[in-house]
Amino acid sequence: MSNKLYDILKYIAQIILPALGTLYFALAQIWNLPFGEEIVGTITAIVTFLGVTLKISSANYNKANGIK
Repeated sequence: MSNKLYDILKYIAQIILPALGTLYFALAQIWNLPFGEEIVGTITAIVTFLGVTLKISSANYNKANGIK
């Protein structure tokens, strides 16, 4: 994985998706939008998957480059 792709995915996982989930959950409560819990649950699952994937990628990069 390139550094640029890693940085983009990290930004999406740490900033964009949590903000999007929070926004949709709040608006769903206020405006009675459908599937609030389901959509936020899906976003949370994606964030968790990206977090684990990025952590593994980072660990592999550090190991290959002798970084502790």
